[in-house]
Amino acid sequence: MALAPYACDPERSRGRLHAEAPPVNRTQFQRDRDRIIHCNAFRLLEYKTQVFINHEGDLFRTRLTHSIEVAQIARTLARNLGLHEDLTEAISLAHDLGHTPFGHAGQDELNACMREMAPAAGGFEHNLQSLRVVDELEERYAAFNGLNLCFETREGILKHCSASHARELGEIGRRFLERSQPSLEAQIANLADEIAYNNHDVDDGLRSGLIRIEQLMRIEIFAVHHAAVMRKYPNLERQRAISETIRAMINTLIVDLTETTRANIESARPGSADEVRAAGPLAAFSEPMRAQTDALKRFLLANLYRHSRVMRMTTKARRIVRDLFTAFIDDPRLLKDEYRRDGDVEQARAIADYIAGMTDRYAIREHRELFRMD
Repeated sequence: MALAPYACDPERSRGRLHAEAPPVNRTQFQRDRDRIIHCNAFRLLEYKTQVFINHEGDLFRTRLTHSIEVAQIARTLARNLGLHEDLTEAISLAHDLGHTPFGHAGQDELNACMREMAPAAGGFEHNLQSLRVVDELEERYAAFNGLNLCFETREGILKHCSASHARELGEIGRRFLERSQPSLEAQIANLADEIAYNNHDVDDGLRSGLIRIEQLMRIEIFAVHHAAVMRKYPNLERQRAISETIRAMINTLIVDLTETTRANIESARPGSADEVRAAGPLAAFSEPMRAQTDALKRFLLANLYRHSRVMRMTTKARRIVRDLFTAFIDDPRLLKDEYRRDGDVEQARAIADYIAGMTDRYAIREHRELFRMD
């Protein structure tokens, strides 16, 4: 499919941090996608939490399966809109590379530890950490640290950024100071992430028994699609009915997002990727669909993410992260040599890198080795 004029073109990329010979038999964005798939941080996502801790069940989502699902949705959207599919996929696959063990609980606690015990280090945010992983932390290539990705891929990975951090990041952070937008590929990947985690958390929540279909019937987007499934298949077993409902919800969201974004593009008439960046946000749901999506998010927050079972595991997870950070900051000799640094700020950041790179089970094992006597 031919690229739309407002799509990112790999032949016109803003380039990489370190100059390289152009790839053979693939585009620059394909090279980025391939580097992400082969990196250590991507493989570790298999054992990092989405909502449920890794050992709680084999069928629950992990960061890896979530990232793959985001990429599938994002590629569909990119194809619908004439965007560059490989760039959209690369952004989607990389967006969680910097996530800590134990999901948002781990991120929040690591941020709190950094701000309390090493305030000069600037806290912790998984989105910035994803960029740090691809720019600095991966060690695969002889000529440079990181993965040396294209500007366009790095731009899409960096979804959020404070003004203070943006000033430190140079060109990649400029849009947060100028309040401009990223490429449409990045905007689409961001909304594909939202579609994936909302709908798949419904699936995992129902599978776990923490939420019930009867509760979800009060949420319009679920109720409408579930009723349609049951009218068509009145004797359908429970799990298949749930799967059909979620499949229909995802399809409705993709169609709405495609149509609304296409209308916004036609109104703004951007002639290039740079004109997309200069425009307001173009990728969006319609107002009614946004309202339904937000209602589902509020339901999940109140009934799944704050369920007593999840909160108990969250408390344990935060304690593990805090105990590890405190032990390492108090006595860096407990760390492997590769994570020891001379300056206080540098040491705190290296500890954050170490903890953020842990899987759920590795963090549990490290905590056990440090604090149990048997």
